[in-house]
Amino acid sequence: MNVPFSALCDQNGIFLRREALAVGFDDRAIANAVRTKLIHRVRHGAYVMWRHWEELSEKGRHLTRAAAILRTTKTKVALSHVTALACYDAPLWDLPLGDVHLTRLDRRIGRREAGVAQHCGVLPPEDVAKRNSQLVTCATRTALDLTTITDVEHALPAIDHLLHTGETDIDSLRKKAKAMVHAPGSLSTDLVLRLTDGRHESVGESRSGYMFWRGGLPKPQPQYKILDYRGEILARVDFAWPEYGVFLEFDGKEKYVKYRKEGESVVDAVLREKKREELICRITGWRCIRIAWADLYTPEVTVARIRAVLAGGPVH
Repeated sequence: MNVPFSALCDQNGIFLRREALAVGFDDRAIANAVRTKLIHRVRHGAYVMWRHWEELSEKGRHLTRAAAILRTTKTKVALSHVTALACYDAPLWDLPLGDVHLTRLDRRIGRREAGVAQHCGVLPPEDVAKRNSQLVTCATRTALDLTTITDVEHALPAIDHLLHTGETDIDSLRKKAKAMVHAPGSLSTDLVLRLTDGRHESVGESRSGYMFWRGGLPKPQPQYKILDYRGEILARVDFAWPEYGVFLEFDGKEKYVKYRKEGESVVDAVLREKKREELICRITGWRCIRIAWADLYTPEVTVARIRAVLAGGPVH
């Protein structure tokens, strides 16, 4: 036998049992390769190299399982719901990735399988797209499907992302939502569409926007442009209440790690951000509130703090 398992892998790193049998492997050899951690069984009849599997993130493993299902399913399906979101590289904050979500295109109900959430619904041709050569629900349908299986706060980051990246737009979402008004679980869809905002650029900003609404705060302006004395854009702040002379910055890890300048340390990035804040305050006369990820888990305390600042109280 001259063909190694690795030579059988497709672009997703997957090979099927029938392909291994066709080049001379038998079930005993396959089982031994699984036992010795040479290969990993993704699902019945589908495998990847163990080293490849070990290097994958949780989302990567989810997408690999999805690709294996597409290769082994006997009916025509489209990846949907959370799985389709992963295909669009949308944030998956706190969304469960245990089951691969798919929707059958023949409108029939399939049998329940371990690790598969199979949905039955009407998918017109315009609701199906191709992503990396795989059939997935279009971004608009994916966003609306998400609102039927999770709550408002968990739906907003992904839908804000799809709007921000131009995968869909609010008019398309509202139009499609009218056609899905009787879909199971769609009671919160209208609220999600009223709160979603493509100007939010991160999960933290999306969750902050939800917290402001839930806490009854005045609605701030996201990604507010700060102009200098010549009318040129000096900076953008995450949220602003111009009428109150207050702006708010969400301090996520990405700000100080992912978006560091070349050769800049984390400390350098923090000091640069502090100087930026001081410059904005000096030019505008406004005050700055900073919140971090932990503040989102104590929304009542955080909202009370923001409300006090808006009322003229101290920032710290």
